Amino acid sequence: MAEPRIRLGMVGGGEGAFIGAVHRIAARLDNRYELVAGALSASPDKAIRSAAAIGLGADRSYPDYGTMAQAEAARTDGIEAVAIVTPNHMHAPVADTFLDAGVHIICDKPLTTTLEEARRLRDKARASGLIFAVTYNYSGYPLVRHARLMIQGGELGAIRIVQVEYPQDWLADPLEAAGQKQADWRTDPARSGAGGCVSDIGTHAYQLAHFVTGMMPEQILAEATIFVPGRRVDDNVQVLLRYGNGARGALWASQVAPGNDNGLRLRIFGEKGGLDWRQEEPNLLTWSPLGDAPRSIRRGTTSMNAAGQRVNRIPAGHPEGYLEAFATIYTEVATAIVASRTASLADPGLTFPTIEDGFAGVAMVDAVLRSSTAGGVWMPVEL
Repeated sequence: MAEPRIRLGMVGGGEGAFIGAVHRIAARLDNRYELVAGALSASPDKAIRSAAAIGLGADRSYPDYGTMAQAEAARTDGIEAVAIVTPNHMHAPVADTFLDAGVHIICDKPLTTTLEEARRLRDKARASGLIFAVTYNYSGYPLVRHARLMIQGGELGAIRIVQVEYPQDWLADPLEAAGQKQADWRTDPARSGAGGCVSDIGTHAYQLAHFVTGMMPEQILAEATIFVPGRRVDDNVQVLLRYGNGARGALWASQVAPGNDNGLRLRIFGEKGGLDWRQEEPNLLTWSPLGDAPRSIRRGTTSMNAAGQRVNRIPAGHPEGYLEAFATIYTEVATAIVASRTASLADPGLTFPTIEDGFAGVAMVDAVLRSSTAGGVWMPVEL
């Protein structure tokens, strides 16, 4: 008999919000969740209106997240998990409230806006015993999972070089001055945090490199730049990475690079070969064994290993992309929640970004800003 769907709530993601709709699609795709409750906006009127627009019942449409947590905790059919899809500054207070209510957390990135807050929330989540996932969704792509298993299996040998980049161009003009909703809050340090581009997409690149290689830099040297006049947070960042095993890396993230939409790219080079993966062509991974011709590994084919096959949905030739990768994170979290219902062991192949990944992203942002402010000097990264 199939397990009952997980009762899901959502905070944020109302009218005009991009990421809320993405989370709702991701949660539905594999039929593991039912969205039953929400506090979808900081404006009570907008929250109620947004809930009605997506079909939430009036009795479980809440004017604020505190009311929602209290009411849902009192119900026998209350939510089991909550998706937090607010601007960054609200992640911690919402997560605090629902951890206190005994609810599993699925939080958008970055985890928090300060390292102190991230450390406190990580410690609280660890002590709670609850599942706390952070939606670094690019780690859900099948060929990203394939690359990770290749490295774990030693196919590249010792890793020497890690190159990751995430360029965009959507903030090359001052959209925030025109009141564009996404630009408005993402460039506002009160809501996004002190980091702009580095928090928004730099954390995605950082987590992807760590997820695939299993390595975390010990030191970084960074320059965060504001190119658009009047902007209050960085819109371009360049970072050098030093790993404890002697490997070296570089991370570039930009939202002012014309000609780039979502150009996330990861290249990893080891003693025995290199890997190259691009988010805009996610169904192709290039494997270059040392001294041999590059080989194409395509999603859905027999060349894909067990880790890739685990999260593969459809046959080769039918592209899988952003929404499917996002759904993979939700589905992996669902598997963990189901296991927690009976205190049983989850599938050993299960993996998804957790509170630890969320903390690591905030620690990177903190080190980048300290390094850049000091004029570009090597800084330790809190692990």
